Amino acid sequence: MTKQVHLAAHFPGVNNTTVWSDPAAGSHIEFESFVRLAQTAERAKFDFFFLAEGLRLREQGGRIYDLDVVGRPDTFTVLAALAAVTDRLGLTGTINSTFNEPYEVARQFASLDHLSAGRAGWNVVTSWDAFTGENFRRAGFLPESERYSRAKEFLATAAELFDSWRGGEIVADQDSGVFLGDASAGTFRHHGEQFDISGRFNVPRSPQGRPVILQAGDSDEGREFAAATADAIFSRHGTLEAGQAFYADVKGRLAKYGRRHDQLVVLPAATFVLGDTDADAQEKAAVVRRQQVSGATAIKFAEQLWNRDLSGYDPDGPLPSVDPIVGESTISKGRASVRMNRDPVAVANQWRALAAEKKLSLREVVVEVTGRQNFIGSAETIAEQIDTLVQADASDGFILVPHITPGGLDEFADRVVPLLQERGVFRTEYEGTTLREHLGLDRG
Repeated sequence: MTKQVHLAAHFPGVNNTTVWSDPAAGSHIEFESFVRLAQTAERAKFDFFFLAEGLRLREQGGRIYDLDVVGRPDTFTVLAALAAVTDRLGLTGTINSTFNEPYEVARQFASLDHLSAGRAGWNVVTSWDAFTGENFRRAGFLPESERYSRAKEFLATAAELFDSWRGGEIVADQDSGVFLGDASAGTFRHHGEQFDISGRFNVPRSPQGRPVILQAGDSDEGREFAAATADAIFSRHGTLEAGQAFYADVKGRLAKYGRRHDQLVVLPAATFVLGDTDADAQEKAAVVRRQQVSGATAIKFAEQLWNRDLSGYDPDGPLPSVDPIVGESTISKGRASVRMNRDPVAVANQWRALAAEKKLSLREVVVEVTGRQNFIGSAETIAEQIDTLVQADASDGFILVPHITPGGLDEFADRVVPLLQERGVFRTEYEGTTLREHLGLDRG
Protein backbone atom coordinates (compact mmCIF):
# COMPACT_ATOMS: atom_id res chain seq x y z
CA MET A 1 0.00 0.00 0.00
CA THR A 2 1.29 3.47 -0.89
CA LYS A 3 2.31 5.45 2.18
CA GLN A 4 1.41 9.07 2.71
CA VAL A 5 4.35 11.43 3.26
CA HIS A 6 4.52 13.46 6.47
CA LEU A 7 6.19 16.89 6.35
CA ALA A 8 7.07 19.35 9.09
CA ALA A 9 8.87 22.71 9.14
CA HIS A 10 11.74 23.41 11.52
CA PHE A 11 12.38 27.03 12.54
CA PRO A 12 16.20 26.99 12.47
CA GLY A 13 17.09 29.37 15.30
CA VAL A 14 20.56 28.61 16.70
CA ASN A 15 21.71 26.30 13.94
CA ASN A 16 24.74 25.83 11.72
CA THR A 17 22.54 25.26 8.67
CA THR A 18 21.36 28.86 8.93
CA VAL A 19 22.84 31.49 6.61
CA TRP A 20 22.06 34.64 8.59
CA SER A 21 24.42 36.71 6.40
CA ASP A 22 22.44 36.12 3.20
CA PRO A 23 20.63 39.27 1.97
CA ALA A 24 17.37 37.30 1.98
CA ALA A 25 17.70 36.35 5.66
CA GLY A 26 15.58 38.03 8.32
CA SER A 27 15.24 38.08 12.09
CA HIS A 28 15.23 34.89 14.15
CA ILE A 29 13.45 36.50 17.08
CA GLU A 30 10.84 38.90 15.68
CA PHE A 31 7.33 37.45 15.71
CA GLU A 32 6.75 38.11 12.01
CA SER A 33 9.51 35.63 11.14
CA PHE A 34 7.74 32.87 13.06
CA VAL A 35 4.44 33.83 11.47
CA ARG A 36 5.90 33.77 7.95
CA LEU A 37 7.37 30.29 8.27
CA ALA A 38 4.34 28.83 10.08
CA GLN A 39 1.82 30.24 7.63
CA THR A 40 3.87 28.98 4.67
CA ALA A 41 3.90 25.50 6.24
CA GLU A 42 0.15 25.65 6.79
CA ARG A 43 -0.47 26.85 3.23
CA ALA A 44 1.46 23.79 2.05
CA LYS A 45 -0.60 21.52 4.38
CA PHE A 46 2.37 20.44 6.50
CA ASP A 47 1.72 18.35 9.60
CA PHE A 48 3.43 20.69 12.04
CA PHE A 49 5.76 23.59 12.80
CA PHE A 50 8.68 22.68 15.05
CA LEU A 51 10.50 25.04 17.39
CA ALA A 52 13.71 23.79 19.01
CA GLU A 53 14.90 25.02 22.39
CA GLY A 54 18.18 26.59 23.47
CA LEU A 55 18.57 27.01 27.22
CA ARG A 56 21.95 28.72 27.00
CA LEU A 57 23.91 30.43 24.25
CA ARG A 58 26.89 28.47 23.01
CA GLU A 59 30.34 29.77 23.86
CA GLN A 60 33.80 29.20 22.49
CA GLY A 61 36.90 30.34 24.30
CA GLY A 62 34.65 32.01 26.86
CA ARG A 63 32.85 34.17 24.29
CA ILE A 64 29.42 33.79 22.68
CA TYR A 65 29.69 31.72 19.52
CA ASP A 66 28.59 34.55 17.24
CA LEU A 67 28.69 32.56 14.00
CA ASP A 68 25.40 30.90 14.91
CA VAL A 69 22.29 33.04 15.12
CA VAL A 70 22.14 34.33 18.68
CA GLY A 71 18.98 34.24 20.79
CA ARG A 72 15.95 32.03 21.13
CA PRO A 73 12.71 33.18 22.83
CA ASP A 74 10.55 31.06 25.08
CA THR A 75 8.95 28.10 23.31
CA PHE A 76 5.49 28.28 24.88
CA THR A 77 5.17 32.01 24.29
CA VAL A 78 5.92 31.66 20.57
CA LEU A 79 3.71 28.61 20.03
CA ALA A 80 0.77 30.14 21.90
CA ALA A 81 1.04 33.27 19.77
CA LEU A 82 1.19 31.18 16.58
CA ALA A 83 -1.99 29.38 17.64
CA ALA A 84 -3.82 32.65 17.03
CA VAL A 85 -2.53 33.11 13.47
CA THR A 86 -2.81 29.51 12.22
CA ASP A 87 -5.78 27.19 11.99
CA ARG A 88 -4.74 23.59 11.30
CA LEU A 89 -0.95 23.43 11.52
CA GLY A 90 0.45 21.41 14.43
CA LEU A 91 2.56 23.41 16.91
CA THR A 92 5.38 21.46 18.51
CA GLY A 93 8.25 22.54 20.72
CA THR A 94 11.20 21.15 22.64
CA ILE A 95 10.92 21.33 26.41
CA ASN A 96 13.65 19.93 28.64
CA SER A 97 12.86 17.30 31.28
CA THR A 98 16.05 17.85 33.28
CA PHE A 99 15.39 21.38 34.53
CA ASN A 100 11.59 21.59 34.61
CA GLU A 101 8.81 20.06 36.72
CA PRO A 102 6.03 17.74 35.43
CA TYR A 103 3.11 19.78 36.77
CA GLU A 104 4.38 23.00 35.23
CA VAL A 105 5.09 21.47 31.79
CA ALA A 106 1.90 19.38 31.68
CA ARG A 107 -0.15 22.47 32.51
CA GLN A 108 1.55 24.50 29.77
CA PHE A 109 1.09 21.84 27.09
CA ALA A 110 -2.52 21.13 28.08
CA SER A 111 -3.18 24.86 27.88
CA LEU A 112 -1.51 25.10 24.46
CA ASP A 113 -3.60 22.17 23.25
CA HIS A 114 -6.78 23.98 24.32
CA LEU A 115 -5.68 27.30 22.80
CA SER A 116 -4.84 25.62 19.49
CA ALA A 117 -7.87 23.29 19.41
CA GLY A 118 -5.76 20.16 19.58
CA ARG A 119 -2.54 20.98 17.74
CA ALA A 120 0.12 20.77 20.47
CA GLY A 121 3.19 18.54 20.40
CA TRP A 122 6.02 18.12 22.93
CA ASN A 123 9.55 17.11 21.99
CA VAL A 124 10.90 15.59 25.20
CA VAL A 125 14.66 16.03 25.64
CA THR A 126 17.23 15.72 28.39
CA SER A 127 20.13 18.08 29.05
CA TRP A 128 23.60 16.63 28.67
CA ASP A 129 26.00 19.25 29.99
CA ALA A 130 26.86 21.09 33.20
CA PHE A 131 27.35 24.29 31.21
CA THR A 132 23.62 24.51 30.48
CA GLY A 133 22.80 23.47 34.01
CA GLU A 134 24.54 26.53 35.42
CA ASN A 135 21.49 28.58 34.35
CA PHE A 136 19.25 26.60 36.72
CA ARG A 137 18.98 26.07 40.44
CA ARG A 138 19.70 22.37 39.96
CA ALA A 139 23.13 23.37 38.57
CA GLY A 140 25.55 20.82 37.24
CA PHE A 141 23.90 18.04 35.31
CA LEU A 142 22.75 14.45 35.72
CA PRO A 143 24.71 11.39 34.50
CA GLU A 144 23.26 9.91 31.31
CA SER A 145 21.49 7.02 33.06
CA GLU A 146 19.88 9.39 35.55
CA ARG A 147 18.83 11.82 32.81
CA TYR A 148 16.81 9.12 31.10
CA SER A 149 15.43 7.84 34.40
CA ARG A 150 14.23 11.34 35.18
CA ALA A 151 12.87 11.80 31.65
CA LYS A 152 10.92 8.54 31.78
CA GLU A 153 9.36 9.35 35.13
CA PHE A 154 8.83 12.96 34.08
CA LEU A 155 6.83 11.88 31.03
CA ALA A 156 4.92 9.22 32.96
CA THR A 157 4.02 11.77 35.63
CA ALA A 158 2.88 14.29 33.00
CA ALA A 159 0.70 11.57 31.46
CA GLU A 160 -0.91 10.95 34.87
CA LEU A 161 -1.70 14.65 35.08
CA PHE A 162 -3.19 14.74 31.56
CA ASP A 163 -5.26 11.65 32.41
CA SER A 164 -6.50 12.99 35.74
CA TRP A 165 -9.29 14.50 33.65
CA ARG A 166 -10.99 11.80 31.58
CA GLY A 167 -13.13 14.23 29.59
CA GLY A 168 -16.83 14.88 30.07
CA GLU A 169 -16.59 15.99 33.70
CA ILE A 170 -17.67 19.51 32.84
CA VAL A 171 -21.47 19.51 32.68
CA ALA A 172 -22.05 23.27 32.87
CA ASP A 173 -25.83 22.84 33.15
CA GLN A 174 -27.14 26.35 33.69
CA ASP A 175 -30.65 25.16 34.57
CA SER A 176 -29.57 22.85 37.38
CA GLY A 177 -26.55 24.87 38.39
CA VAL A 178 -24.28 21.82 38.11
CA PHE A 179 -20.89 22.65 36.64
CA LEU A 180 -18.82 19.53 37.43
CA GLY A 181 -20.27 16.06 37.15
CA ASP A 182 -17.31 14.59 39.03
CA ALA A 183 -16.01 16.55 42.01
CA SER A 184 -12.79 14.49 42.06
CA ALA A 185 -11.76 15.57 38.55
CA GLY A 186 -8.07 16.39 38.27
CA THR A 187 -7.03 14.57 41.43
CA PHE A 188 -3.59 13.01 41.20
CA ARG A 189 -0.95 11.40 43.38
CA HIS A 190 2.49 10.34 42.18
CA HIS A 191 5.16 8.82 44.39
CA GLY A 192 8.42 7.87 42.69
CA GLU A 193 12.20 8.18 42.84
CA GLN A 194 12.24 11.50 40.96
CA PHE A 195 8.91 13.09 41.88
CA ASP A 196 6.59 12.94 44.87
CA ILE A 197 3.58 15.14 44.17
CA SER A 198 -0.13 15.14 44.81
CA GLY A 199 -2.96 17.56 44.31
CA ARG A 200 -5.38 18.53 41.57
CA PHE A 201 -4.50 19.27 37.96
CA ASN A 202 -6.29 22.46 36.98
CA VAL A 203 -6.56 22.11 33.18
CA PRO A 204 -9.42 19.90 31.91
CA ARG A 205 -8.67 17.19 29.38
CA SER A 206 -7.41 18.75 26.18
CA PRO A 207 -8.82 18.22 22.67
CA GLN A 208 -6.24 15.53 21.74
CA GLY A 209 -6.45 13.80 25.14
CA ARG A 210 -2.69 14.12 25.39
CA PRO A 211 -0.39 16.30 23.27
CA VAL A 212 1.65 14.44 20.67
CA ILE A 213 4.94 13.24 22.21
CA LEU A 214 8.11 13.50 20.13
CA GLN A 215 11.59 12.28 21.01
CA ALA A 216 14.98 12.75 19.39
CA GLY A 217 17.42 10.35 21.10
CA ASP A 218 19.63 8.21 18.88
CA SER A 219 21.37 6.12 21.55
CA ASP A 220 20.07 2.65 22.34
CA GLU A 221 18.41 4.00 25.48
CA GLY A 222 16.95 6.90 23.51
CA ARG A 223 15.48 4.56 20.90
CA GLU A 224 14.01 2.37 23.64
CA PHE A 225 12.51 5.44 25.32
CA ALA A 226 10.89 6.45 22.03
CA ALA A 227 9.54 2.95 21.34
CA ALA A 228 7.95 2.84 24.78
CA THR A 229 6.48 6.34 24.97
CA ALA A 230 6.79 8.53 21.86
CA ASP A 231 4.34 9.18 19.05
CA ALA A 232 7.10 10.37 16.71
CA ILE A 233 10.89 10.22 16.71
CA PHE A 234 13.32 12.60 15.05
CA SER A 235 16.21 10.95 13.26
CA ARG A 236 19.50 12.08 11.73
CA HIS A 237 19.49 9.08 9.37
CA GLY A 238 18.23 10.56 6.11
CA THR A 239 19.86 8.27 3.52
CA LEU A 240 18.31 5.06 2.19
CA GLU A 241 20.49 2.45 3.87
CA ALA A 242 20.97 4.24 7.20
CA GLY A 243 17.33 5.30 7.24
CA GLN A 244 16.04 1.78 6.63
CA ALA A 245 18.26 0.39 9.40
CA PHE A 246 17.08 3.03 11.91
CA TYR A 247 13.44 2.64 10.82
CA ALA A 248 13.52 -1.16 11.20
CA ASP A 249 15.26 -0.91 14.56
CA VAL A 250 12.86 1.51 16.27
CA LYS A 251 9.73 0.02 14.71
CA GLY A 252 10.95 -3.43 15.76
CA ARG A 253 10.99 -2.36 19.40
CA LEU A 254 7.30 -1.42 19.52
CA ALA A 255 5.78 -4.88 19.95
CA LYS A 256 7.34 -5.46 23.37
CA TYR A 257 5.38 -2.43 24.60
CA GLY A 258 2.13 -3.63 23.04
CA ARG A 259 2.26 -0.98 20.34
CA ARG A 260 1.45 -1.20 16.64
CA HIS A 261 3.84 -0.40 13.79
CA ASP A 262 1.87 2.75 12.92
CA GLN A 263 1.96 4.19 16.45
CA LEU A 264 5.45 5.68 15.99
CA VAL A 265 6.20 8.09 13.13
CA VAL A 266 9.85 8.28 12.03
CA LEU A 267 10.91 11.74 10.81
CA PRO A 268 14.53 12.54 9.88
CA ALA A 269 15.58 16.19 9.75
CA ALA A 270 16.47 17.27 6.21
CA THR A 271 17.85 20.30 4.41
CA PHE A 272 17.24 21.07 0.74
CA VAL A 273 18.53 23.19 -2.11
CA LEU A 274 16.23 23.66 -5.10
CA GLY A 275 17.24 24.58 -8.63
CA ASP A 276 15.66 24.75 -12.06
CA THR A 277 17.77 21.71 -12.98
CA ASP A 278 19.83 19.25 -10.95
CA ALA A 279 23.02 20.93 -12.18
CA ASP A 280 21.70 24.35 -11.20
CA ALA A 281 20.85 23.02 -7.72
CA GLN A 282 24.35 21.60 -7.30
CA GLU A 283 25.84 24.99 -8.10
CA LYS A 284 23.53 26.68 -5.61
CA ALA A 285 24.34 24.06 -2.98
CA ALA A 286 28.04 24.78 -3.31
CA VAL A 287 27.36 28.48 -2.75
CA VAL A 288 25.20 27.71 0.30
CA ARG A 289 27.89 25.52 1.83
CA ARG A 290 30.45 28.30 1.38
CA GLN A 291 28.02 30.68 3.08
CA GLN A 292 27.47 28.26 5.95
CA VAL A 293 31.20 27.69 6.43
CA SER A 294 32.99 31.01 6.15
CA GLY A 295 36.70 31.14 6.90
CA ALA A 296 35.95 32.22 10.48
CA THR A 297 33.43 29.43 10.91
CA ALA A 298 35.90 26.86 9.59
CA ILE A 299 38.43 27.91 12.21
CA LYS A 300 35.77 27.69 14.92
CA PHE A 301 34.82 24.17 13.82
CA ALA A 302 38.45 23.09 13.80
CA GLU A 303 38.92 24.55 17.29
CA GLN A 304 36.04 22.40 18.54
CA LEU A 305 37.89 19.28 17.39
CA TRP A 306 41.44 20.36 18.25
CA ASN A 307 40.28 21.89 21.55
CA ARG A 308 42.81 24.68 21.23
CA ASP A 309 43.03 28.25 19.93
CA LEU A 310 43.57 28.12 16.14
CA SER A 311 42.89 31.79 15.42
CA GLY A 312 46.37 32.17 13.93
CA TYR A 313 45.72 29.56 11.24
CA ASP A 314 44.75 30.36 7.65
CA PRO A 315 41.37 28.73 6.83
CA ASP A 316 42.53 28.40 3.23
CA GLY A 317 45.74 26.72 4.34
CA PRO A 318 46.52 23.23 5.66
CA LEU A 319 45.12 21.55 8.75
CA PRO A 320 47.06 21.90 12.01
CA SER A 321 49.96 19.48 12.33
CA VAL A 322 49.62 19.35 16.12
CA ASP A 323 47.19 16.86 17.67
CA PRO A 324 43.99 17.81 19.52
CA ILE A 325 44.11 18.39 23.26
CA VAL A 326 42.17 15.55 24.87
CA GLY A 327 40.41 16.08 28.17
CA GLU A 328 37.21 16.97 29.95
CA SER A 329 37.83 20.71 29.70
CA THR A 330 36.77 21.89 26.24
CA ILE A 331 37.18 25.18 24.43
CA SER A 332 33.57 24.97 23.22
CA LYS A 333 30.63 24.97 25.61
CA GLY A 334 27.05 23.99 24.89
CA ARG A 335 27.64 22.21 21.59
CA ALA A 336 26.51 18.63 21.09
CA SER A 337 29.11 18.22 18.32
CA VAL A 338 31.89 18.30 20.92
CA ARG A 339 30.70 15.18 22.70
CA MET A 340 30.36 13.33 19.38
CA ASN A 341 34.16 13.33 18.95
CA ARG A 342 34.89 10.51 21.36
CA ASP A 343 38.41 10.14 19.94
CA PRO A 344 39.50 13.60 18.71
CA VAL A 345 42.96 12.44 17.61
CA ALA A 346 41.48 9.72 15.40
CA VAL A 347 39.00 12.19 13.88
CA ALA A 348 41.78 14.71 13.23
CA ASN A 349 43.76 12.01 11.41
CA GLN A 350 40.69 11.23 9.30
CA TRP A 351 40.46 14.91 8.37
CA ARG A 352 44.15 14.93 7.45
CA ALA A 353 43.77 11.85 5.28
CA LEU A 354 40.80 13.43 3.51
CA ALA A 355 42.75 16.65 2.95
CA ALA A 356 45.70 14.74 1.51
CA GLU A 357 43.55 12.55 -0.73
CA LYS A 358 41.53 15.41 -2.23
CA LYS A 359 44.07 18.23 -1.78
CA LEU A 360 41.71 20.23 0.43
CA SER A 361 42.32 23.27 2.61
CA LEU A 362 41.15 23.46 6.22
CA ARG A 363 37.98 25.27 5.16
CA GLU A 364 37.29 22.81 2.34
CA VAL A 365 37.63 19.89 4.75
CA VAL A 366 35.14 21.47 7.15
CA VAL A 367 32.74 22.12 4.26
CA GLU A 368 32.91 18.45 3.33
CA VAL A 369 32.74 16.82 6.76
CA THR A 370 29.97 19.04 8.15
CA GLY A 371 27.72 18.89 5.09
CA ARG A 372 24.01 18.66 5.93
CA GLN A 373 22.35 19.02 2.53
CA ASN A 374 20.01 16.07 2.16
CA PHE A 375 18.04 16.98 -0.95
CA ILE A 376 19.72 18.79 -3.84
CA GLY A 377 18.05 19.00 -7.23
CA SER A 378 15.12 20.18 -9.27
CA ALA A 379 11.65 20.08 -7.76
CA GLU A 380 10.96 16.88 -9.69
CA THR A 381 14.13 15.22 -8.41
CA ILE A 382 13.51 16.18 -4.78
CA ALA A 383 9.87 15.06 -4.88
CA GLU A 384 10.96 11.70 -6.27
CA GLN A 385 13.71 11.31 -3.66
CA ILE A 386 11.34 12.05 -0.78
CA ASP A 387 8.68 9.70 -2.08
CA THR A 388 11.22 6.94 -2.73
CA LEU A 389 12.67 7.10 0.78
CA VAL A 390 9.24 7.04 2.41
CA GLN A 391 7.92 4.17 0.29
CA ALA A 392 11.14 2.21 0.98
CA ASP A 393 10.58 2.52 4.76
CA ALA A 394 13.64 4.70 5.29
CA SER A 395 11.30 7.20 6.97
CA ASP A 396 7.67 8.25 7.26
CA GLY A 397 8.47 11.77 6.12
CA PHE A 398 10.85 14.62 6.88
CA ILE A 399 11.29 17.66 9.11
CA LEU A 400 12.56 20.29 6.69
CA VAL A 401 15.19 22.78 7.86
CA PRO A 402 15.49 25.74 5.46
CA HIS A 403 18.80 27.61 5.45
CA ILE A 404 17.09 30.99 5.03
CA THR A 405 14.72 32.38 7.68
CA PRO A 406 11.88 33.13 7.34
CA GLY A 407 11.31 32.72 3.58
CA GLY A 408 13.38 29.60 2.95
CA LEU A 409 10.39 27.27 2.86
CA ASP A 410 8.44 29.22 0.23
CA GLU A 411 10.04 27.63 -2.82
CA PHE A 412 9.59 24.11 -1.45
CA ALA A 413 5.92 24.82 -0.71
CA ASP A 414 5.31 26.23 -4.19
CA ARG A 415 7.30 23.76 -6.27
CA VAL A 416 7.84 20.42 -4.49
CA VAL A 417 4.60 19.99 -2.56
CA PRO A 418 2.38 20.15 -5.70
CA LEU A 419 4.45 17.35 -7.24
CA LEU A 420 4.01 15.17 -4.15
CA GLN A 421 0.28 15.90 -4.33
CA GLU A 422 0.22 14.87 -8.00
CA ARG A 423 1.84 11.59 -6.97
CA GLY A 424 -1.02 11.05 -4.52
CA VAL A 425 1.32 10.78 -1.53
CA PHE A 426 0.61 14.10 0.17
CA ARG A 427 -2.65 15.72 1.20
CA THR A 428 -4.23 18.51 -0.82
CA GLU A 429 -6.36 19.56 2.15
CA TYR A 430 -6.30 18.83 5.86
CA GLU A 431 -8.68 15.98 6.64
CA GLY A 432 -8.59 16.44 10.40
CA THR A 433 -8.19 19.30 12.83
CA THR A 434 -5.71 17.92 15.37
CA LEU A 435 -2.03 17.09 15.13
CA ARG A 436 -2.78 13.48 16.02
CA GLU A 437 -5.10 13.27 13.05
CA HIS A 438 -2.47 14.79 10.75
CA LEU A 439 0.04 12.14 11.84
CA GLY A 440 -2.45 9.27 11.64
CA LEU A 441 -2.25 8.64 15.40
CA ASP A 442 -4.91 7.46 17.82
CA ARG A 443 -6.41 9.93 20.29
CA GLY A 444 -4.22 10.22 23.38
